[in-house]
Amino acid sequence: MGNRQSRPWIESLLPKPGPKKAEGRPRVPDRQALSGILFVLHSGIQWEYLPQELGFGSGMTCWRRLAAWNDAGVWDQLHQLLLNELRSKNQLDWGRAVIDSPTYGPHAGAQSGPSPVDRARPGSKHHLIVDGQGIPLAVSLTGGNRNDVTQLEPLIDKIPAVAGRVGRPRRRPDALLADRGYDHDKYRRLLWQRGIRPVIARRGEPHGTGLGIFRYVVERTIAWLHGFRRLRIRWERRDDIHEAFLGLAVCLITHRHVQRLC
Repeated sequence: MGNRQSRPWIESLLPKPGPKKAEGRPRVPDRQALSGILFVLHSGIQWEYLPQELGFGSGMTCWRRLAAWNDAGVWDQLHQLLLNELRSKNQLDWGRAVIDSPTYGPHAGAQSGPSPVDRARPGSKHHLIVDGQGIPLAVSLTGGNRNDVTQLEPLIDKIPAVAGRVGRPRRRPDALLADRGYDHDKYRRLLWQRGIRPVIARRGEPHGTGLGIFRYVVERTIAWLHGFRRLRIRWERRDDIHEAFLGLAVCLITHRHVQRLC
């Protein structure tokens, strides 16, 4: 599936299994379950149709393992390790960050709501903030009816403290670029209070502000995210399972940037 080199990073963070409570079939190895999860993420196939002849184990086994690893914070830890690696090589652009929140769907799930851009059908939003090159810094999931700007502050605060260089870890860009959906003076003040310069397009002004030459990086990363077919249409009713797929996809995209250093 093109991600075999990323598996050692993940496997080093997986929690050790506890002792079996009863006799039965041997436990499916983590590597095989991880391969099954990656297969579902890439192909979009439903869990019950996961081909066991490929050695992944059952779809339910992979589903349970994904939920357990997400509860253990594996994807957040992995993402931070990858960002640390990039910062240690001076490969993160903290000069500016870019934010966007595309709506997608339809689906049924807790984090959903009538989408204002899709005839009020249920939808969700992936809120994403990237560095100046498009490397994901943080991502979150909300209902499609959630106003973009309300997630600006939580998403900024979700950026991990990235180490990898001498001195204090860093978690704030110098500037934040955003489209008109984030045009609100209250949130400009909140950014200034965090030491971040807001560069946000204003409603009512003509296009051609020049932000597009910088904002395209977040649109490209969103396209990479939705290149994972499981993220194009949300089948999961449970938020944590979809968020687990989202977190894993963010790690895979970040790992591609790490691979370029090798």
